[in-house]
Amino acid sequence: MDRPAVTQLMAEVAAAVTRRAAAVSADVYDVILREIPQLRDDKPLLALLASSVDSNVDTCLQIMQHRIDLAAVAAPAAAVEYARRLAQRGTPLTALLRSYRVGHACFSDWVLTELARQVDDAELIIATTLGLSKIVAGYIDQTSEEMVGAYTQEREHWLRNRSAARTARIRDLLSDERIDVSAAEATLGYRLRQYHVGLVCWAGDAAGPADEISRLEHAIGRVAAQAACGGEPVFLPRDESSAWAWLPLGIRDTFDAAAASTADADGDIHFAFGDAAKGTTGFRLTHQQAVAAQAVALAAGSPPPRVVRFSEVAPVAMMLGSAGLLRAWVLATLAGLATDDEHHARLRDTLLVFLQTGGSYKATAERLVLHKNTVQYRIRKAEESIGRPVGGKRHDVELALQASRWLGSSVLRPSGPG
Repeated sequence: MDRPAVTQLMAEVAAAVTRRAAAVSADVYDVILREIPQLRDDKPLLALLASSVDSNVDTCLQIMQHRIDLAAVAAPAAAVEYARRLAQRGTPLTALLRSYRVGHACFSDWVLTELARQVDDAELIIATTLGLSKIVAGYIDQTSEEMVGAYTQEREHWLRNRSAARTARIRDLLSDERIDVSAAEATLGYRLRQYHVGLVCWAGDAAGPADEISRLEHAIGRVAAQAACGGEPVFLPRDESSAWAWLPLGIRDTFDAAAASTADADGDIHFAFGDAAKGTTGFRLTHQQAVAAQAVALAAGSPPPRVVRFSEVAPVAMMLGSAGLLRAWVLATLAGLATDDEHHARLRDTLLVFLQTGGSYKATAERLVLHKNTVQYRIRKAEESIGRPVGGKRHDVELALQASRWLGSSVLRPSGPG
């Protein structure tokens, strides 16, 4: 086949299609939006998508018509900017690449239809089709590579800047700085004028920074879903194996940590919850409570409890400021009952429930599923270990029992000699 004839025919086809470029671009644009709904839904970017399509169609036709070397062609500015905007919005890269595949097929239909209209020489049509297809495929491949580069670079830059901005906003919120609430909400993508629950989540055995952070984020997302939160939680990695989060409750002023099941999370992931609190002040307070609850869990030794709620450890959390004084006070208050062994642990558990039920043997027996006589025996032995009836210092004894329950051996006396 005569090469000059093929080249000339490709130029004539490109010139003819160029005269209808507006219709070609409109068709490609419509097909992309029909085939990829998520691009159709992003209204602010529709004009930029149209410009990207126009510039790609025009560039490809010029390459055909004027025999421009692909190596000298750069992706159109509108196409690059569209890729960058999609990256900023978090639109998947697969949607962008699919738009090029869909556009490729539609554009090729226009070109090959025009080719068939101009000649009826089968051999010339085949040769020209191959030449045109090679140009279009080469352009799409080269431009797609540039789009991937532009998207990836912008996505990394955007996430880095957004992460820094979010961290700065959260730091201001936690430090009680005077802030612009609306600006903070826009940066965080989170409504501050509602009730929240602060949450600390951490993994017991680190398996690598990326792996741990993704596991923690997934676990917090599952807790938010189980708690029927009305929006996405705020998630802030702290290090390679721990993170802070805030769960949005909207107008709900209570949070049931039991309902927010953690059963789907990996066994080595732990949670510490604050109480529900409102507004920017509540954002800070519930976080402080979650951090304090985590401190109790970590002070309890290994392995720490799976879930700790500030409401159940508040007095203990506030006493942790001086571990030495706390241990000395627990030992003085509980005396022999503070011995760290299984026997005294059973006595402590029974006595704690007994005090929590208002000194009711019957209620204690029902809660612990014990015979009433067994409860009476254990209470008597517990008081013997303390060396006095508990009634006189009931509140001190109950608080010391709570501390020993949560902090374990760190506030108890070792069993055995010495």
